[in-house]
Amino acid sequence: MNLYGCAIGDGTRIGAFVEIQRGARVGRNCKVSSHTFVCEGVTIEDECFIGHHVVFVNDRYPSAADSSGALLGPGDWALEKTLVRRRASIGSGAVILAGVIIGEGALVGAGSVVTHDVPPGTVVVGNPARVLRER
Repeated sequence: MNLYGCAIGDGTRIGAFVEIQRGARVGRNCKVSSHTFVCEGVTIEDECFIGHHVVFVNDRYPSAADSSGALLGPGDWALEKTLVRRRASIGSGAVILAGVIIGEGALVGAGSVVTHDVPPGTVVVGNPARVLRER
């Protein structure tokens, strides 16, 4: 595990090879499975399940260098926050793009790419993720 400057609630279980960055928050009684990356700006509320190898993204327009070729620094990008509401579940291999809200009790199918908000209590699947049905 690589945990630094983050907040993790009581009862939460974190798998092997997980990175949770500074400023990220994981609530109580969650399960974060192995090989998952939770970046700065992500908040996961209580009782959520995060599957294996889930990746969160916090920058909509990532770049390594500016137009002159100079390496960008910490202040040269816009952090976009992501929220996973209580009791949501995210399947293995899902990618959660910057700035979305995954609603309470929602289920993101394995391998899905979430590009927009997920309504509470729904199941979303695919790339891009689309509502399949109510949960």
